[in-house]
Amino acid sequence: MPQPTGTRSTSTTGTLPHSRSYLRPTRLLSQSERSKLHPSVLAEAERRAASIQLRVADAITAFAGSMNFVYLHVLLFAVWMLVFEQSPWPTLTLIVSLEAIFLSTFVMIGQNRQAAFQQVKADRDYHAQERLLEENTDLTRAIHELTAQIHQRILAEATASATEKSTSTAKQDAPAYP
Repeated sequence: MPQPTGTRSTSTTGTLPHSRSYLRPTRLLSQSERSKLHPSVLAEAERRAASIQLRVADAITAFAGSMNFVYLHVLLFAVWMLVFEQSPWPTLTLIVSLEAIFLSTFVMIGQNRQAAFQQVKADRDYHAQERLLEENTDLTRAIHELTAQIHQRILAEATASATEKSTSTAKQDAPAYP
């Protein structure tokens, strides 16, 4: 069945927005066609894939931002509350508080990562637009010069044609003397 314009099909390449692979640079680089990636995305993915520390942070933030993370925690908390603790759950509260501290740190790491990436991409786009503006300005000037040359040539031809007509008319009007 053909898809309506503007929708995306599911794919095993992992490059679509609904896939989580774009959050892991090593997977993005291995599963994507590099020619289809924005050069800034490719450079940032290569930089992040080269660092063990950044790969660990990417893996944690990719998992912590998934529904599997939520399901795992619902299961763990239910088991903990039903099996391990009979009192008002002080140990569970401590564990959840510590996890919240770490997760908020990973959220900030992810936001910093995204901000750095957006800045690199914005800088690249700005420089590309500046180059295009210079090229367009040069083309506009060249077109203006060519238009002026064509205009001068047409005026010269029109003037020469008018001069020829007036000379030929003057010769025809002149009386012929033997």
